[in-house]
Amino acid sequence: MSSALLIERIFFTVFPLLAIASIGYFYAKNKSLDMSAANAANIDIFIPALLFSVLSAKSFEFLSYSYLALGAFFIVIGSGILLFPICRLLHVKPKTFLPPMMFNNSGNLGLPLVILAFGKEALPAGVVLFIVENLLHFTVGIYILNRKTNPLQLLKMPMIVATFAGLAWSYFQLPVYPPIRTAIDMLGQIAIPLMLFTLGVRMTEVDFSHWKISLWGALLCPLSGLLIALMVLQFIPLEPIHVSYLLLFSILPPALLNYMVAERFGQEPQQVAAIVLIGNMASLFTVPLTLFFIL
Repeated sequence: MSSALLIERIFFTVFPLLAIASIGYFYAKNKSLDMSAANAANIDIFIPALLFSVLSAKSFEFLSYSYLALGAFFIVIGSGILLFPICRLLHVKPKTFLPPMMFNNSGNLGLPLVILAFGKEALPAGVVLFIVENLLHFTVGIYILNRKTNPLQLLKMPMIVATFAGLAWSYFQLPVYPPIRTAIDMLGQIAIPLMLFTLGVRMTEVDFSHWKISLWGALLCPLSGLLIALMVLQFIPLEPIHVSYLLLFSILPPALLNYMVAERFGQEPQQVAAIVLIGNMASLFTVPLTLFFIL
């Protein structure tokens, strides 16, 4: 692929993401916008619909993504282990700093990014990566913040229910009544644009009073993920295209959910919000740079 065509493909990949997020940002700047209801609907309805829609398809074979899922597992856990000693050097609490470094934006940014970069056929891989990150976030991530949390609460979450239901439908090759399938597919199509719009809205809340630790986070989040990914690739046999998926996953910025979870548990939410949002702003440089090497 020539340099001109590569740059054009990167532009075509990144521009729609920036456009939708920018609309969210500028709209929220001029309006008093409360996204809590929309976010709740996305988490409880639209994202579960997307997960079920993809996973329940007869063409979806989870075992073909098992090594990719294993790689994502090691990246999430490995990033936390790698950066744990750094917390003391940065004079930041591990409970505050490590979750944003471990649990990346595989939903709001990762899903639309993998589709735009590799086509709709890459969506199942993006969903697998999202599921791994989400499962770890709601188990390991919650445990980091509160060791008394009951992991069985995870089973009540609509996203988890939809995941297991979709896998069961695919494994047993169960039919879905076509009108119902269409309705589920349409609900799922709302999820990704709404994620990006929400990302833009959240950008209006950046608190620059924590800029030093936020800049460290913006650097260390993709760097630690990439280092772990390169180590993992020495031991896990992945298809070439799955290598690209995993490398892209490894450099994603912190998930917005880190802020919501930190707020719920009272773990310095404003500092976490700054780390998350400045990390996502920094991805405007790290994502195109990564795409340049993997496309």
